[in-house]
Formats: sequence, C-alpha cells, structure tokens
Amino acid sequence: MLYYIFENWLNDVPGAGLFNYLSFRSGMAFVTALLFSIIAGKTIILKLRSLQIGETVRDLNLAGQKQKEGTPTMGGLIIISATLIPVLLFTNLTNVYVILLLFTVIWTGTIGFADDYIKVFKKNKEGLEGKFKIFGQVSLGLIIGLFMLTSPQITIKTENHSPIAQQRPLGERFNPAEKSLKTTMPFMKNNEIDYGKVFPNSVLLTGILFVFFVILVVTAVSNAANLTDGLDGLATGTSAIIVLALGILAWISGNILISDYLNLMYIPKIGEVSVFISAFAGALVGFLWYNAYPAQVFMGDTGSLTIGAVIAVVAIFIRKEWLIPILAGIFVMENLSVILQRFWFKYTKMRFGKGRRVFLMAPYHHHFQKKGWHENKIVVRFWLVGIILAVISIISLKIR
Repeated sequence: MLYYIFENWLNDVPGAGLFNYLSFRSGMAFVTALLFSIIAGKTIILKLRSLQIGETVRDLNLAGQKQKEGTPTMGGLIIISATLIPVLLFTNLTNVYVILLLFTVIWTGTIGFADDYIKVFKKNKEGLEGKFKIFGQVSLGLIIGLFMLTSPQITIKTENHSPIAQQRPLGERFNPAEKSLKTTMPFMKNNEIDYGKVFPNSVLLTGILFVFFVILVVTAVSNAANLTDGLDGLATGTSAIIVLALGILAWISGNILISDYLNLMYIPKIGEVSVFISAFAGALVGFLWYNAYPAQVFMGDTGSLTIGAVIAVVAIFIRKEWLIPILAGIFVMENLSVILQRFWFKYTKMRFGKGRRVFLMAPYHHHFQKKGWHENKIVVRFWLVGIILAVISIISLKIR
C-alpha cells in the first residue's frame, strides 16, 4: 500500500525514492513485523487466555510437561497478522510471487486455525481429520505448481555465452526472460537440473511430474514443521533461521549483478519475495519473545502449518527446493525420526512379537528429553545445528 502510494502519487516527496530499494523496504518490513508481534502479541495472548484457549497436554511422562497445561495456543495468529500488515504496506502487491505467498499464508492459516478450533472448542484432541489437512496441502501444492508452469510472469534468465555477449558489462550478459523448469541442484555440475529434460518429448508428463514434486515438497515441509513444534521456541527459532537464509538467497537471485557475479540463477521479480520474507522473519523473531522457554503462548497448527508451507513455497519460487534437506535439516530429521520409529516398531513387532524402538521417543527432540536434557538446552543446540546447516546450504551453491 505505501509502496503503491509513494510509487504513483507521492514520488516527488523527499525520501519517496527509498521505496524503490528492496533493502529499505525489507528492513522496514522486518522492524514493523517485529514490533507488531511484540506489542500486539501481548494483547492477543491476554485475549486467548480470557477465551480459555489453552493447550491440552497429553501425558507423555516428560519433564515439565504438566506445567504447559492451559498455556494459550493459536498463537500462530500473531505470526500471521504480524506478517500480513508489513507485507500489505511495503511490498508490490502486483507481484505474482507476493500474491501467491499471501494466498499460502491465508490458506494454510485457515486450515491450521480449523484444526486448533476443533481441538480447543470441540474438545477433540485429534483436531481436523488428517484427510482434510492433506487435501488442503495438496490443493496448495497443485495451485503453486500450475502457476509455476503457466504464469507468464514466472520466468528465469540464462547467461548468454556468445563471445559478443561476454564482452558486455556485468549484468548485461543475459538472454531474454523465458519460461523454464530449471532449478538449483547443489553439488552438481553448474548446480542446475531441468525437470523438462526428464520427459523431453511430452509436455503433459513433464507438467505432471513437476506439479507432483511441488505437492510433495509443500506437504512434506508443512507437516515436518508441525512435528518440530514440540518444545518452547524450537519450531519458531529453527524456522526463523531457515527463513532468513531463504531471504538472502531470494535477494541474490533477484539481483542481476550479484547473481551474475556469483554465477547463480537470475530470476526476474523474485527480489520482491525478500520483502515478504523479512516481514515473516520479523514476525517469527517477535513471536519468539513470548514463545521462548517458558512459553507464554504456543503457535498451534495455525502457526506451524503456515510456517512449513511458506518455507516450501519460497524455496520452490527461488528454485532452491533441493536445498531443503540441508537447509531444513532439523525438520527433515524430526520427520524421519517419526517415520523410522513407526516402521521399526511395526517391523520388530511382526517379526519378534514385541515392538522395539530406535529412539527413546519420537519426534527426535523428545529422545533427548527422555535422556534427561533440559528443554532449553535441546532447543538452543537445535538452533545451533540449524545455523550450521544454513551456512552449509549457502556455501553449497559454489560447490560444483
């Protein structure tokens, strides 16, 4: 909104030129989201408490578990509102990537809210039926995948390697924007693969493969973020680290000079995503003010499903979805621990008559709780691992 006003109506006002800079708008979005989540967050938490929207804790025989009983949940509303306000103020709302990210937040936020509502007000611990959650996530992945395939605004630019083009100034060596299903693959030659080359003679099969993969990424990451939300500040802090790393990659991908200098894929109009990501990161950091141990509020599925979906969609937009196993390694580890635990238990029960476990408890963070680690110690160490993985992810783009 402010971007549009200053760009079209108040462009002669002193200082209006600042809104042309992604760095200024990103900084303003981060600060606005941070302050809103801290200031308004307290009011929202008090309102949630007055409505008796408290967490119902299952008895898992874990240290400090009972003290969490009654802590307000649905705190994801803080994250969502703190993101939407600066995005509406500081982004170019005609940008296709911003529009789709706004849709992602509202869509998954609604699904998560419905799940939390059923748990809290209907007193159903299972919440929204799993098939409805999956349907919502699959629908989101389908929409994102189809837009990536068909929207004329979603393009990339490739470097022109002709001798004449190579003599041009830095940043002027690119071919015109083109539709492409190229993406970044770490540790491979040129760090790129092309989905279009899997079925080179069939546009239909290529489209089906690509959309299926997008659905898989969106569903997997959204659910993985949900599983990680088991300790105070764990999902929030880990997500903030991932989001900030994605913000750096989005800014690089959208800057023709820097992407050219670093020999990375240049994606026109993707730079605007860095403003959205800054707002989202600010909202997460502000929410952490209340969600850090001992938590005054939990995000609930309203927050966790939204966080995972946004991370997945941003990674797909900036063509870095194959970095997710590294960048979101904490999410992946938590998800795999549950899958491995269930598989091994069922297999050993079938073979030996008694189920055995790989971990003391899954998801993985509960394993350390069972070993006697303090909750805060687990969370901080997971954050440190997340930072290391974020650095490795960014460095990997230069390892070919």
